[in-house]
Formats: sequence, structure tokens, C-alpha cells
Amino acid sequence: MSVIHKCLFPVAGYGTRFLPVTKAIPKEMLPILTKPLIQYGVEEAMSAGIRTMAMVTSKHKQAIENHFKPHLEIESSIQGTAKEPLLDEVNQIIKQCDFAYIEQQEMLGLGHAIYTGKSLIGNKPFAVILPDDLCTNDDDSVLLQMTKLHTQHPDCCIVAIEAVPMDAVDKYGVIDGELLSDSNNTWLVHNMVEKPSPEAAPTNLAIIGRYILTPDIFTVLENTQPDKNGEIQITDALMTLAKKGKVIAYQFQGKRFDCGSVKGFVKATNAFAEKLL
Repeated sequence: MSVIHKCLFPVAGYGTRFLPVTKAIPKEMLPILTKPLIQYGVEEAMSAGIRTMAMVTSKHKQAIENHFKPHLEIESSIQGTAKEPLLDEVNQIIKQCDFAYIEQQEMLGLGHAIYTGKSLIGNKPFAVILPDDLCTNDDDSVLLQMTKLHTQHPDCCIVAIEAVPMDAVDKYGVIDGELLSDSNNTWLVHNMVEKPSPEAAPTNLAIIGRYILTPDIFTVLENTQPDKNGEIQITDALMTLAKKGKVIAYQFQGKRFDCGSVKGFVKATNAFAEKLL
């Protein structure tokens, strides 16, 4: 049984890489086939035993909240038809999960978004999913793998990592650390660098959009200085904890699609479509 009961979703961003469609539609509502990205993320959280979803959102993202509410008119119109089962998955989510929302008033970085969700989280460890990163695995989901690892390291934050080409490291936070002796895919983090040049990167192990954070991250974020762009980076906050030996990096089993880019979104769509053919 997971000791992680809440998952935070930072979903307030404008999604400008997908303009013009994101002018009116939240990027998290863009579909891979018939299911929006945010629903894949919620289902992954549920696979790890989580039933409370905390959304850090904005006034422009009402569609996300509406997606996780009953729609009686549609349900009535398809009742008794072959289309009725199409709403089964999302209706099960609505029945089984609690959703809470808070608005992020300014877009000041991922660290700021996570801190904005403090009142929804409380004082216990929690998960974070960035729906832009769509992760799949035939066995345990990425977040379930991470919650299992958290039981072995309950006082540590855990970040998911994957090896990326060196010429792509400047798009990510990159870790360096000590490979733990009891595992070939778990690292004790010593250093984290946000979007380094290939020449400055300590490794090619990049942080992707899955985290398990301990509640002391909020205190650290309060005291984390903005970067040169005025943003509070979660990487900087985690580096503070890494200096205390309290950050684990986990090279997960599975595949990630970067749906925050048009190219990655198309790759995900094609991969999911192939399963239907």
C-alpha cells in the first residue's frame, strides 16, 4: 500500500509551443487519440494507489476541471447506445478520486507552481506529475515504481531520470551522483544542473516530469532565490536537499514521450495509434 496519497499537477502554463490551438484549449486537454494528456496522468497516479489529485491551475483552464465532472447531458444522449462505454474510464476516475484546485496567479517557474499547491498538499510526502511527459510501461507505471522506491527511502525526494543524447541536455535538469550499490538504476544525487550546455553537463541523466517530494521542499522553496529569468526552479530547491543526502534519482523502466513539443506529441500519437492497428 502506497504511503503517497496525493499527487500534484502543475497545469497553469500557457502551452505556447502549441499555439494557436492552446489559445482556447489547455495543452493538458490535447488528446492522444481520444483521451487528453491530463487523464493519462491521473490514471498513472491512480495506478500508484493515489486518490487525491491537486491541480495548480489558472483561470484559463476551466476545461480541465470540467473534464473531471459528470456531464449529464452527454451521458443521457448516449445512454443505451454503443457509445455509452466510452465514458466509463473517466466516470470511474470521477467516482474514485477527489480533485482540488488552486490558481497560480503568476507563471514563475515549476518551483513556484509546486509551492502554490502547498495548501492542497499538507505536511506529508506527495507525488508530482507533469502531464507533458506521457509515460508508458507494460508492467508497473513509472509512478508506481517510484512509490515502491520511496518506501525504501522515506526521508528522501525522488526524481525520475532517463538517459538523453548529450546534444539534448540543455533542455533538462541533469543530475550527477553515486550509483547505489544495491541497484543499477538508483542514484544518490550529489549535483543537479538546470539546462546545462553539453560541455558543462556532468552526465546525460535528465530529470523528467515525475517526482516524489517530501514536505520540507516547501520550506526550501520559500528560501530559494529566483533564477536570472525571475523563476523559482525546483532543481535549485532539490539541490539544497541533495547537499544533505536527501535526493534519490531513479532511472525508470518504461518509455517517455515528450508531449510538450509538437514532435514528441506526434510520436506519442503514432505510437498509441499503432496499438490499434
